[in-house]
Amino acid sequence: DEGRNGESSRKHARAGGDAEVRGRVDKPEGLIRRLAKDVVNAIMDAEADQLCAGGANSRNGYRERNLVTCVGDITMRIPKLRSGSFFPEDVVERYQRVDRAVVSAMAEMYATGTSTRKVQRIAEKLGISRLSKDQVSTIAKGLDSDVAELMGRDLADARTPYLWLDATYVKCRREGRVASTAVVTAIGCDEGGWRRVLGLSVVDTESYDSWLGFLRRIKGRGVQGVQLVTSDAHKGLVGAIEEVFQGASWQRCAVHLMRDCMREAGSRQLKKRVGRIMSPAFRVKDAATARAMYHAACDMLRDCCPKAADVAEEAEPDALAYLAFPPSHWKRLRTNNVQERANREIKRRSRVVQVFPSEKSLERLVGAVMCEQDEQWSASRYFAYDKMQELYDEKRKKRPEGAGRPAADLAEAARKMILASLELAEKVDAA
Repeated sequence: DEGRNGESSRKHARAGGDAEVRGRVDKPEGLIRRLAKDVVNAIMDAEADQLCAGGANSRNGYRERNLVTCVGDITMRIPKLRSGSFFPEDVVERYQRVDRAVVSAMAEMYATGTSTRKVQRIAEKLGISRLSKDQVSTIAKGLDSDVAELMGRDLADARTPYLWLDATYVKCRREGRVASTAVVTAIGCDEGGWRRVLGLSVVDTESYDSWLGFLRRIKGRGVQGVQLVTSDAHKGLVGAIEEVFQGASWQRCAVHLMRDCMREAGSRQLKKRVGRIMSPAFRVKDAATARAMYHAACDMLRDCCPKAADVAEEAEPDALAYLAFPPSHWKRLRTNNVQERANREIKRRSRVVQVFPSEKSLERLVGAVMCEQDEQWSASRYFAYDKMQELYDEKRKKRPEGAGRPAADLAEAARKMILASLELAEKVDAA
């Protein structure tokens, strides 16, 4: 019995060992990941030992950092030195592109003596206090080449039917004084449904001349086939759009329009009501009904806030320009949300620096942000390919809008829908 039990135990042990081996064979990426981690850590140890040769320096433990690789995440054990710092530039880049832009701006602030205590604390966390001038110069050159490549690429390879334009303001030191500086950006969607950063520029003011020069440069790089441009109602921008992209429709951002109408209201309660009256008109999926609801909203605004009604009535052709395009596109055409999200990222990054030491450093950081955005957008379409082809469907363009339904019926139905939306909103507030 003891012999049989011993033999049985050995068989189980061999079976377990075989299962373990099979598990390793079935998952080779685990073995490769461990080998990659061992190799990377060994290389760093060897480089650190070389720096400490001769007793000029000594090792002082490790710091861990995660590295994403094609075989999965690996944990690097980066050696620490008692004097100075060690970082394996040949193994992994010190920062992401945008972080490197922040580092570059901070280094310039140190050089010009314009840094603040808050910026210094953030800089130390990023390791800027340990960077040499040559390292900062290398970082800046790499970023400048990335931004130059993005801003200089040929845009004539595909039509760009949709274009979004906007500006955001950042504090920058110019001619020895701190001034609010405009950063203008252009984002387009090509005929394949892909979003692309078309251009960016740092300008003195958001004027007609600055917008005109910016749009001409974009068009000169091959932007063609523009059918709709979405932006806010800045007069200089609208005038430049009309001159550069003749024949294209201009869509006034619905969100900005509602804000403009709400601004005409006096009390907070009235502002809320104005917004609730207008918003249902932009949520309808039928063009004729959307126009009827817009007219009904203007009539209702006339009773409670005449100034808001004037703004809405004057803006009608441009506020509803998106209705001439495929309904599946409306949600992303009637607002400038794609630009607003990009601007929020620019603001979030620029807030760390606070005041940029030069226009070049500001352009470098904004360019880095837009490079990152452009790479993210290249992973997925903004519009599905078949949906984009609806834009070029001649049959769709010939279909009459809202045929077969009396205008009076549409107007009454539109008014009822707005009233129902107001009633629902009031119930929600009461709850």
